[in-house]
Amino acid sequence: MHEMSLCEGVRSVIEEAAVKNGFTGVKTVRLEIGKFAGVEKPALEFAFDVVMRGSVAEGAALVMIDLPGRAMCYDCLKEVSIENRLDCCPDCGGGKLMPVGGDEMRIKDLEVL
Repeated sequence: MHEMSLCEGVRSVIEEAAVKNGFTGVKTVRLEIGKFAGVEKPALEFAFDVVMRGSVAEGAALVMIDLPGRAMCYDCLKEVSIENRLDCCPDCGGGKLMPVGGDEMRIKDLEVL
């Protein structure tokens, strides 16, 4: 379950931010998760609760924000939203798409105490 290691990375970032910015607790963690990030949300939620125990984010609410998949269409030269990596361009129907977004996961913000 790679969601556990993802949460360990989030915990490290939060703890570094706490030291740098002087906060002692986190009420809410908002994560942006791309459509193609390969993250199982129920597993991430479970792992988050486990990994945050004993940290400044223990008991924090996890809010997951979905980001769409994005691709550059080389037929119409537009950046478009796509549901699946192998979709055709929703604007022109072209099949020459290069994914350019939707595989990211990042901390959007923290609500701290």
